[in-house]
Amino acid sequence: MWSRRMMDVAAYEERIRTGPCFICRIIARDPNYYDNHHMIYEDETAVVFLNKYPTLYGYVLVAPREHREQVTGDFSPTEYLALQQLIHRVGEAVRQVVPTERLYILSLGSQQGNRHVHWHLAPLPPGVPFAEQQLVALQAEQGYLELPREEMASLAARIRQALLAGESQATEGEAS
Repeated sequence: MWSRRMMDVAAYEERIRTGPCFICRIIARDPNYYDNHHMIYEDETAVVFLNKYPTLYGYVLVAPREHREQVTGDFSPTEYLALQQLIHRVGEAVRQVVPTERLYILSLGSQQGNRHVHWHLAPLPPGVPFAEQQLVALQAEQGYLELPREEMASLAARIRQALLAGESQATEGEAS
């Protein structure tokens, strides 16, 4: 299928600890960041894009547009629940497009690096042996999938289409 490329973890850690906020740079449409992350969805409050270094096929990130650092503390309950509704919709779109035994959803980052709150949605494919699931499946040290740019663009488009179709169905259901 696709090959894995080993990540220079030390260089990655240095970049996320000392470099600019990659999510803020994506939102600002900085070509050094925006062009390397395939955008799936964006609105006035959030962005959704493919992980540049996916350990699993279909790995997506969801982040608020505003730079916020505390996963719960920087949001009102209403804001937080709105983001969680988007995460649910994105998760369902990913599950429609990518064979998924379990969808992992978690927020990573810290005050020492990757401070901008974001959620990881990582679809575990069926058939992965148990010893290779859960945190092992997410470890960059195992390498990341080296997907051609065209495949990333196609995947983003398919997830976007499923997300928009899900929104249309939800809107129609509310109108009934």
